[in-house]
Amino acid sequence: MHSISTIAAFNQITKNKTKGITRSIYQRLTSKIASVSMEPILIVHGGAGNITDARCPGKLNGMKQALRAGIKHLIPTEGLSAGSALDAVEAAVCIMECDENFNAGYGACLNLEEKVELEASIMEGGELKAGCVTLLHDIMHPISVARCVMQNTKHTFLGGVAAQKFALEHGFEQLPEDSLITEDARLALKEFKECQAKGLDTTFARTELDANQKSNEQGPSTVGAVAIDRNGNIAAATSTGGITGKVSGRIGDTPLLGCGTYADNLLGGVSTTGHGETIMRFNLAQKIMGKIRYEKKTAQVATEEACKEMTGRLIGTGGAITIDPQGQLGIYWTSQRMGWAYVKSGEIFYGIDHGKQLKEPL
Repeated sequence: MHSISTIAAFNQITKNKTKGITRSIYQRLTSKIASVSMEPILIVHGGAGNITDARCPGKLNGMKQALRAGIKHLIPTEGLSAGSALDAVEAAVCIMECDENFNAGYGACLNLEEKVELEASIMEGGELKAGCVTLLHDIMHPISVARCVMQNTKHTFLGGVAAQKFALEHGFEQLPEDSLITEDARLALKEFKECQAKGLDTTFARTELDANQKSNEQGPSTVGAVAIDRNGNIAAATSTGGITGKVSGRIGDTPLLGCGTYADNLLGGVSTTGHGETIMRFNLAQKIMGKIRYEKKTAQVATEEACKEMTGRLIGTGGAITIDPQGQLGIYWTSQRMGWAYVKSGEIFYGIDHGKQLKEPL
């Protein structure tokens, strides 16, 4: 566990904006944090919104699969991994991008032109490096493209034709057109267009639908992961297909740092999910980080307060998962449901309904 005095020292240094923080001071603080071995933790979310009973089992299973894939990269294993938070969050998100139970990669929602446009972001908390992509099409793993941007360019964010070209030039496969589209995504778009034709409000249109769904509440299902490794390094990653019926070219909160994703070894890591326009306007990830830093709130209190404040002010719902530098977790959402799961000490803790937590061996 990191000492409070270490974090307090960082806060004191950065209070004086005229002096700022030098690289050498930052390195001394982070080396002090890294000198204390942390218990590795990986947490994921499978989206927040109106998740029907029929879709719950698939989401819970998918998140557990993601944890089992990601933890292999987080726990030091001889000959396999030294233990990397960044590797862990990418691996976890990749699993969910392949799973049609989530609105990311295969299973992503459709825009008005009946096409999938994908976006993602990934960030590491040591040097605050990040990679963001948007408006990709027919690429299974936008989260890996985002990491490639982070590690192979001097830029942070690529979008549209340039992002697609970059992905192909760096060995990512462009799948056959429309191969990421599922029947559920088509159903959701069909309902969206029917509501639009009737003059109904589609601001919070659903991003997923199944044959048994009756409610008219929104149902975003972005995926995300946050991890802390044994050295105290924090990483966060988020991936999505956006919202059903969006105009072609619309960009949401997921690829925006401070909205959909953020990581800082001295403050924590966050991945958010929910109504993108609401999260962007509220700057949800940074609001959570601010409560941890300036108000000295725990990860749980910061996450819960920020989500409630966002919905209270802007109506739109959402949720977030958070890990602070001490390895404390924050999990909260203002929508009907949010799929979440984390692995700690060889056990998986998970849930999808408010007030209900399940547990099973890893």
